[in-house]
Amino acid sequence: MLSAQFTDVRVNLVPPALFKRFSDAAAAVEADAVEPYVKSTALIATRRSTSWRPAACWWSTMAAPCLAPWRNCCCCRAWPRKTASVVLAWCYGINAGVTVDTHVSRLSQRLGLSRRSDPRTIEPDLMRLVPQADWQTLSIRLIFHGRALCTARKPRCLDCPIAELCPSHPGR
Repeated sequence: MLSAQFTDVRVNLVPPALFKRFSDAAAAVEADAVEPYVKSTALIATRRSTSWRPAACWWSTMAAPCLAPWRNCCCCRAWPRKTASVVLAWCYGINAGVTVDTHVSRLSQRLGLSRRSDPRTIEPDLMRLVPQADWQTLSIRLIFHGRALCTARKPRCLDCPIAELCPSHPGR
């Protein structure tokens, strides 16, 4: 959830100190002392307005988090499905959707997986192309590819292992 509304740079500053202080997610959720560690990501509103516990899975469907009373909090304001998809997949092993962040959106268009620009319309395109069991790994693979090679400003097409499949490759 830290990445829901922030740049990779901002999000990557938080985990080292947070993980050093708290042994696991349950310890962090239970502790009021977590707020100083996540303050720069504005996650405090989420922590204060929810009563989630890792063992209490009321997040069994995509509808539950999207309809939660805190759906307009700092991390869900733009599009609650993204956060719901991440939490369901990585916390509960439920692939209920494809997480479409900035990288996934950009790569989906560059690779010709979707012609759309809105995450709400890109997600169904990706869901039709990839088996449900692979939805969350698709997102994370596109994210890593987008960070490492297919960056927004200067994609490294000459180093790309899938360049021959890419309709956006300069040599095509």
